[in-house]
Amino acid sequence: MSPQTTSRATPRATFRAASRATARLRLTALVAAPVLALTAACGGADSAGAAKKDDAIADVPKAPAASTAQSDSSPSAKPKGKSAFYDAQMKFVQCMRAKGGYKEFPDPKLSGYLDWAKVNELGSQPGRNQGIKAGKNNVCFPELQVVMDTEPKRDQQKSYESMLAHAKCMRDNGISKFTNPTMSGGNAIPGGDPSPGSPAIDQESPKYKQAREACKSKLLDGLDGMQ
Repeated sequence: MSPQTTSRATPRATFRAASRATARLRLTALVAAPVLALTAACGGADSAGAAKKDDAIADVPKAPAASTAQSDSSPSAKPKGKSAFYDAQMKFVQCMRAKGGYKEFPDPKLSGYLDWAKVNELGSQPGRNQGIKAGKNNVCFPELQVVMDTEPKRDQQKSYESMLAHAKCMRDNGISKFTNPTMSGGNAIPGGDPSPGSPAIDQESPKYKQAREACKSKLLDGLDGMQ
């Protein structure tokens, strides 16, 4: 998968890699560790915490009706060649709406990846930061695991180059502490906040949000929730 900001969006301590294998490690670490607060940024999952008020659990939503439109405005249209990934992501979304405590959780993009700008905007609302990655009490982690298992294999070199360009752009736009991604074992490891556990970057600040907006085009689809 993959918790940008209009903000936002997800940090290297939380999601340790862009590949399915590393993504699995990072998401597993997420549910094992104390849930970090989310802000309106893409990395909102790692900023200062908000209120922990319980949210109402929504009824099981109906699956989106099939559509022949192949555009981002019709997320229910199933993308050819990525059916298993899209279907797994849709089941995760339905879980988040029905049991995870986020009845407004957005549909995935046609590519199958989550729309992290919308996800983190939802998670930045007061009292709604807990559980935005896998539902309250990680109730939707089994569905998330299937998403990670069916995610199409990435070109790690291209992922690295994309995140490197994004990191440079963030620094050029005033976020001087934003770190570069690295390559480890052939996998691209996202950069971002140098200290996710004790954030050194204020992802709620206007400057950070402006930088995210200015640099969002640097990230390939699906990477916006990782760095």
